[in-house]
Amino acid sequence: MLRKLREDKSFQGSLIIAPTMLFMIGLLIIPLLLTLVISFGSRAPDGTVIYGFSFDNYMRVIGIRTECVDGRPICFDTLYLDILLRSLKLAFNTTILAILLAYPLAYFIARAPIKKRNTFLFLVLVPMWTNFVIRVYAWMMLMRTQGVINSVIGWAAGLIGVHFTPLEMLYTPGAVLVGMVYEFLPFMILPIFTSLEKIELSMYEASSDLGANSLRTFWRVTLPLSLPGMVAGTILVFVPVMGTFIVSDLLGGRQYVLVGNLIQNQFLIARDPTFGSTASLVLMAMTLIVTYFYTRKFGFGEEIVAA
Repeated sequence: MLRKLREDKSFQGSLIIAPTMLFMIGLLIIPLLLTLVISFGSRAPDGTVIYGFSFDNYMRVIGIRTECVDGRPICFDTLYLDILLRSLKLAFNTTILAILLAYPLAYFIARAPIKKRNTFLFLVLVPMWTNFVIRVYAWMMLMRTQGVINSVIGWAAGLIGVHFTPLEMLYTPGAVLVGMVYEFLPFMILPIFTSLEKIELSMYEASSDLGANSLRTFWRVTLPLSLPGMVAGTILVFVPVMGTFIVSDLLGGRQYVLVGNLIQNQFLIARDPTFGSTASLVLMAMTLIVTYFYTRKFGFGEEIVAA
């Protein structure tokens, strides 16, 4: 019996993945199921959960409320729906900017000599050695009214005799976007670099022999072959941006609320775990839907696995 089990490939595979499956079930599946159960409940006056089955929290997220101040049975309040759309818009803008900034840099690194290539990759990864929150605070020091950026611009304006009014950069949507792009830019650079590095130089030689110029070679050879890396980078940037709340909390000054901030406030401040759980599941569903259609459009490749 034991000999048959040792020779059974299926049993060996199940035994190998058993620790990972237990880890996934205990720390992912069960918490998600618990979150789902809580989302259908209601909040007790003391902040605990009253278990039940109601779609009130989901209707509240999309802007439909059954408890209205004027006594109407149904009223509309798009506050939370606006927050969801704002988060989606920010994630989209962050991803687009990250691609525009990361692609030229990744291309430059991929075409650099091997010794210099390792140095450039090291420089890309160095900021990630610093704590996430510390990097956000550094941007606060740069963008505040009396910060480094305003001080340098004011000094330059003084040299040419121009009056300079300090720019209001901190606690604005633009500051949040800059912080998001900065924090997640390396996650876009590395997958694109991996795809570009694998392109054989003979592909460019063949394109040149067929009469294609540099621009046509880029559109017909480089860009299509690097697309899997862009897809991987998009997923690595878009998904965490949708749920991040530290950047918007610090650079937005609590005035630029995203879904992550909403979920944090519901659990820690409003003490409403039912609505916080609902917002978490809606966020996860939105992210999965966007990711599904995006990957279905552009597909996966071996480069994504490697990245």
